[in-house]
Amino acid sequence: MDSAFNNLDAAGFLQIWQYFDADDNGYIEGKELDDFFRHMLKKLSPGDEVTEKKVEQLKRRFMSAYDVTADGRLQIQELANMMLPEDENFLLLFRREAPLDSSVEFMKIWRKYDTDSSGYISAVELKGFLKDLFAKHKKVVSSSKLDEYTDAMMNIFDKNKDGRLDLNDLARILALQENFLLQFQMDACSQEERKRDFEKIFSYYDVSKTGALEGPEVDGFVKDMMELVKPSISGPELDKLRVVLLRHCDVNNDGKIQRNELALCLGLKFNQ
Repeated sequence: MDSAFNNLDAAGFLQIWQYFDADDNGYIEGKELDDFFRHMLKKLSPGDEVTEKKVEQLKRRFMSAYDVTADGRLQIQELANMMLPEDENFLLLFRREAPLDSSVEFMKIWRKYDTDSSGYISAVELKGFLKDLFAKHKKVVSSSKLDEYTDAMMNIFDKNKDGRLDLNDLARILALQENFLLQFQMDACSQEERKRDFEKIFSYYDVSKTGALEGPEVDGFVKDMMELVKPSISGPELDKLRVVLLRHCDVNNDGKIQRNELALCLGLKFNQ
């Protein structure tokens, strides 16, 4: 791979990503994937005939090595691992021992770096996030490099180009896993199945295991619940919906949602 993309930096990589993610859905897949490996084959073997068989062989070879999620498409982190030298691959910092699969953990990060509580992550706030991420991984970067990486992240993930990131943008950066609630079909279940599903749901969002949802736990539940009916919600929308949910469910007005309060809120009638 080195011979194909010598001296590729973060900005150059992001240009390649934007070019091949033609439909801008956050993945290189289908025809985009074939186009990418056709381009790579030309880089690796200039002057040689590019055949569909060679493209397919190259695709199979690299996808088996770099398609970590094994879903037949490339996420931005997977492509970065394939193309960028380690000293330029700041996206490596987003790899985790355990994937970020909880909306509660995601909302903890969101609340921490949305320092002005605007419902968006500004370039300055994103820079603070990246700075902390580098520090956590004990990597030293210059101020100019930090600016470069911040600009690169804003360029690729700020979809409407308003100079800030929304909830959906950050979810893409952190490769947040599929909405936990999608696996449940509450209306189609028997009473016993609904009770079992409720216990799974409450346990999932009650990360602190206190028997009540509070702070980011409420945020994570609201985010996932609302995204069942609307593909993505903004930070300000989430804040409004959080107030509505608490007003409706928080019977004892303690700022938390107790287990029995959530059951009542969801219209469940089993014993608590």
